[in-house]
Amino acid sequence: MNSPNKEWQFWIDRGGTFTDIIARKPGGELISRKLLSENPEQYQDAALQGIKELLHLDNGLTNDISVLKMGTTVGTNALLERKGEPTVLLITQGFKDCLRIAYQKRPDIFALNIQLPELLYQQVIEVEERLNVLGEVLTPLNKHQVEPALQALFQQGFRSVAIVLMHAWKYPEHELQLASLAK
Repeated sequence: MNSPNKEWQFWIDRGGTFTDIIARKPGGELISRKLLSENPEQYQDAALQGIKELLHLDNGLTNDISVLKMGTTVGTNALLERKGEPTVLLITQGFKDCLRIAYQKRPDIFALNIQLPELLYQQVIEVEERLNVLGEVLTPLNKHQVEPALQALFQQGFRSVAIVLMHAWKYPEHELQLASLAK
């Protein structure tokens, strides 16, 4: 698809060693750049540096960018290798075990020794809150219940928090409040 566009488009993959950038120029031509992901002597951020080089800019970016999509092999690898930061899961009260239970898919239905994958989080805080499917508050968010638990886990060295609340995909208010509290 080489349709002419008046603006630049960028697709970036940041890996552990290299950051790869593919760009579509306003006329449709595709160009690429590969940079070291970490090179603090030369630049602070490989993705921004690559964009600046492709646009021939000395500093700052331009308003002539219509698309910027970025993936990260670093994140995927950390997930697959379980090398990420120790994480606390904040989840709606009553759903603590949902991610452990999952779908109960069992390729060998008669297996007695079921091998479950390692969880991506180390601690769970069940949050007293609940919105229904229409976004109506069934149980108000109890920040006073969460704050001391988060503080205690912070004292134990936790710096990463995943927040998963019921119906937050459509009504994120409680998740946003918890994110602010966690920060």
